[in-house]
Amino acid sequence: MVNDLAAQSHQEHYPGEVIRAEQLDGNRFLFNCQNGVRLLLHVLSDKILRFRYLTDGPLLPDFSYAVSVDTRPRPAPEQIEFREKPDHYRLTTARLICIIQKESLKTRVLDRSGTILSDDEKGFHWEYDYDTGNDIVKMSKQVPAGVHYYGLGDKPDNMNLRGKRFTNWGSDTYGYTKGSDPLYKNIPFYHVLHQKIAHGIFFDNTFKASFDFAAERADVTSFWAQGGEMNYYFIYGPTLMEVTQEYTLLTCPPELPPLWTLGYHQCKWSYFPESNVKEIAAGLRQRRIPCDALYLDIDYMEGYRCFTWSKEHFPDPKRMVRELADDGFKMVVIIDPGIKIDPEYSVYQEGLANDYFCRRGDGPLMKGSVWPGLCNFPDFTNPTVRDWWAGLFRELVQDIGVKGVWNDMNEPAVFEKGTFPPDVRFHYDGLWASHQKAHNIYGMQMARATAQGMKQFCHPNRPFTITRSTYSGGQRYSSGWTGDNIASWEHLWLANIQCQRLSISGFSFIGSDIGGFVDSPTGELYARWIALGAFHPFFRTHSSGDHGDQEPWSFGDPVTDLARHFIELRYRLLPYMYTTFWQYAEQGLPMLRPLTFLDQNDTETYLRMAEFGLGDNLLVCPITQAGAEGRWMYLPRGDWFYYWTDAPTAGGSEVWAAADLTRIPLFVRAGAVVPMQPVLQYVGEKPIEELTLHVYYKNGTAESVHYDDGGEGYAYQEGQKTVRRFALTGSETGLTLTQAIEGDYQPSYATYRVVLHGLPGPITVSADGQPAVVTEATLETGLTLPSLVVPVSFGEVRVNVVPPVVAKVAAPATPVA
Repeated sequence: MVNDLAAQSHQEHYPGEVIRAEQLDGNRFLFNCQNGVRLLLHVLSDKILRFRYLTDGPLLPDFSYAVSVDTRPRPAPEQIEFREKPDHYRLTTARLICIIQKESLKTRVLDRSGTILSDDEKGFHWEYDYDTGNDIVKMSKQVPAGVHYYGLGDKPDNMNLRGKRFTNWGSDTYGYTKGSDPLYKNIPFYHVLHQKIAHGIFFDNTFKASFDFAAERADVTSFWAQGGEMNYYFIYGPTLMEVTQEYTLLTCPPELPPLWTLGYHQCKWSYFPESNVKEIAAGLRQRRIPCDALYLDIDYMEGYRCFTWSKEHFPDPKRMVRELADDGFKMVVIIDPGIKIDPEYSVYQEGLANDYFCRRGDGPLMKGSVWPGLCNFPDFTNPTVRDWWAGLFRELVQDIGVKGVWNDMNEPAVFEKGTFPPDVRFHYDGLWASHQKAHNIYGMQMARATAQGMKQFCHPNRPFTITRSTYSGGQRYSSGWTGDNIASWEHLWLANIQCQRLSISGFSFIGSDIGGFVDSPTGELYARWIALGAFHPFFRTHSSGDHGDQEPWSFGDPVTDLARHFIELRYRLLPYMYTTFWQYAEQGLPMLRPLTFLDQNDTETYLRMAEFGLGDNLLVCPITQAGAEGRWMYLPRGDWFYYWTDAPTAGGSEVWAAADLTRIPLFVRAGAVVPMQPVLQYVGEKPIEELTLHVYYKNGTAESVHYDDGGEGYAYQEGQKTVRRFALTGSETGLTLTQAIEGDYQPSYATYRVVLHGLPGPITVSADGQPAVVTEATLETGLTLPSLVVPVSFGEVRVNVVPPVVAKVAAPATPVA
């Protein structure tokens, strides 16, 4: 007799004919097929549809680590119309039309003008996996001509994903290269751009998942997972920026970080003993290189035991941390998930006594070798374990004074074996699961528990955590970096792409190991890399110590000066960077924005990947080749100013950006108001007495924003914040700048120095109706420009260009007769 289950294995199955459809409540619809397959279609908003397919059995609990219960409420759909037709059902919202075929359960999504946005090919289908008992759930869709794909997290490949295939299975990938897959992070969300209209697909499934962007078949794109449900969200734009916004708000953006975390960080595997840490700190301050954070890697511990300190190397960590804090340095320490099996080790004792460690399928504790040797691993999917783990940070944070924690090896990684065996069991917040299901969220849940502890014990200050591995939604717990990269020009290129891709995938607080973790960079490569890093939200030099020193002064005085130059530029830009982070936290806007996101109506941007926007008004394009004195780059349509020279440049074409080692190609959007502060050696070094507003002329109108709340604590959640909105209107005769103020936070500075860029000829200026004194300001770029000082509460600045005086020529005298 043929074993029915074995016979089903490796056979594809499809939904039967729809025999009944019902509206469960106002925005949920259930479609039942004759073979038991069901589709639960949830209209979350006018722009978001959730498709949840079930093959058999009861409707399982609706649980997601990505879509948090803390997700902000979204407006209810303005309208939902549901109609049955002879061969299909038709669901209509204010923005979308969704058609469900009766014969096959295939779906088609259109916008209200009738443009097809998404069209199933095979649609939902599945294959029974006899070895695991899971269904391999699959979805395939048609690929129309001219479509483009973006996103999917940290994939180290071209920005446009068409023609590629990728897998999400968090992996410790030391020294990865272009095209390596999978990597550390698991973000199953991507963008689709077709006919200049964008939508997104978020496949919320934590099993090993794969994505084919017309790689196997040029006319088909598909995604599938080795278990779980076919559960995905269709997210309508119609712009790429709106797709990222909707996804980020769905999975919940982070809280605002402390401002110091946006400063420069110095790290190495490893700084020890204490004298070495003090030497690095002194080297930064003596050379006047701004820095806010120093890091300790695994060698600060006693035998790599988490939550311990080496008595030999750090005999009095509390004193050391306090002394470094007195000089402005915040201490960040690494914590890995592996807990050394040692009966004398208190953390191990507690975990063992309370059954907090992961177990194999038949009951034994999961054992694996990492840095401490043989270890057990906490089950971070258990809320009780997360609470315990959070409590372990009391001494580190509350007593010793550590300001940040860095989670590594949390894919989870195990030496020799790669990761945990498939039969390891997890609590999964009460929904017991195997490692197959929990692997991709392990790092995220570790970061969650770490963030919980940091927030608990650093209060009333804000927490700071970093993670190597994460899943969708992990941005609400942690910042991140792109992993163990290499000191090469290719990896400088990859750092640019990966950070952009993560940013549009909801994870904006991201950076790379500047200079490369593996091998040693040349001075030129390090200088170019730190120039790029100055425009990434997470700004850290990190390296493996066995490849040599990698501090900013390790490459000779000329490179030291270059590093200082770009780090100082970053500190000047902190008000702008913090405002951009606020837009991310408040509105879900990506901090780094690929060129296509700046103008998706310009097809010239679709295959570009070097250029990116930082916030609303800056455009950056790194130099990623040795010996270059500049580069050709594409400027989006509109008017721009080259930051280093103030040269006005029209967009919509390629331009040459001259950039020796003292420059990175950097343009400012015409009409922008860019806030900058004086250079500090660290955030909070001294009160800021005056902020500079760089105002760039535009013949037209533009809006900018500046957010401020002091950069620390939670008073901003009680209203102690200020949003300043600037409106600029320019013409051939001058410009008008107005300010609207929301909130009552009072900064330390009482005045703005307004620096005017791009205005021709002499000018007269008034502020709030009164004549203002115009002086010359010499900038760090060497430019000398007109400026004026106004109160921070000003309402209007009016600038008039003085027309040139035309000399009158006397008429010739009439000859006397």
